[in-house]
Amino acid sequence: MKILFVHQNFPGQFPHLSTELVRRGHEVLALTDEKNQRSSAVRTLRYKAPDGVKTDSPLGRVYSEHAERGLMAARGARALRDRHGFHPDVIIGHPGWGETLFLREIWPEARLLVYAELMYRTRGHDVGFDPEISPATDEGRFLTVARSAHLMQGVLQADAAIAPTRYQADSFPPELRGKITVVHDGIDTDLVCPDPYASLTLPDGTVLTPKDEVLSFVSRSLEPYRGFHVLMRALPQVLKARPHAKVVLIGAEGVSYGGKPRDAGSWKEKLLAEVGGQLDLSRVHFLGRVPYDSYLSLLRVARVHCYLTYPFVLSWSLTEAMAAGCYVVGSDTEPVRELIRDGENGRLVPFFDVDALAGALIHGLAGDPDAPRLRQAARDTIVQGYDLRSRCLPAQIDWVESQGAMR
Repeated sequence: MKILFVHQNFPGQFPHLSTELVRRGHEVLALTDEKNQRSSAVRTLRYKAPDGVKTDSPLGRVYSEHAERGLMAARGARALRDRHGFHPDVIIGHPGWGETLFLREIWPEARLLVYAELMYRTRGHDVGFDPEISPATDEGRFLTVARSAHLMQGVLQADAAIAPTRYQADSFPPELRGKITVVHDGIDTDLVCPDPYASLTLPDGTVLTPKDEVLSFVSRSLEPYRGFHVLMRALPQVLKARPHAKVVLIGAEGVSYGGKPRDAGSWKEKLLAEVGGQLDLSRVHFLGRVPYDSYLSLLRVARVHCYLTYPFVLSWSLTEAMAAGCYVVGSDTEPVRELIRDGENGRLVPFFDVDALAGALIHGLAGDPDAPRLRQAARDTIVQGYDLRSRCLPAQIDWVESQGAMR
């Protein structure tokens, strides 16, 4: 088949799928934003980045911006059709930025498949979940409805969709769920695995190993969506109870989801102003963003890994932490409960309960006698249900090829 991937940050969620389709003999191309610097073994073409949309309407701004990106992607697709004679049998795209909106007009005969990452909802998900950070208001719900328009349209137009977790698939309205197949992106459990000889060298020269009392926290950005504020408020109790513990945090100071604090330059700055005076900051290490091998080393040396999240997209970091055999203390929120069962393959605590979180972290750092069992069960969960090579990638390939056969 001829297959086209469309993703502004390609390969995005498709690095393994795209290369495996090439290996299987399909002709695979990718169309991406001209500013995307990520490399891929797949032949990649670029469309002109949108210049931005000027509008005074906050309700219409998101749709206008994503429609503009969709227009630029469609123009790139038209050039691919008219100048190079490319006619895909299957188009695989992420509708989150509007890129798939007009592709049907370029190739009406192609099967259009989309990645259904999450549908914005006004109740029951992230909106209004954390009143301290973003209180629920009518205006906020109006904006959420407006922001969901291009996502709804993207899945409605598609012939089929794929979602990485049941929680994320179920975020879509019942009328669209029948189109969605649940298959995780997949974890390379041969690569992401425990290593009793792992070590991590901190910027101050300290070398950490699995023998040390290390608490890890990983997030693309240090922000409330991933519970950074809750963890920081728990750390005074943790460090007081465990005088030899070290806390290592990976994540940028900006925001990936939600907004910046109104009274500080970053959430890190805000939380350090709030609780920094109660912490021995020589034992709290902010590494920012790090190379992948350093991130894996942290997971492997951690005695306890903390993962908190709003009801939202599940982070790859949780599945990789479990694959690495981490003792995970997670938030008792719906996306986490899909993977972790309290007392079976990890520990769960209420998202906002600072004392409960501190107690669970202290218990784990002190040497929970159930830790070996929980660690092994965490890894088994990923190996048995989320392994890239044996389960997820074959299921993804079957999904694409079976959809292509329907053309």
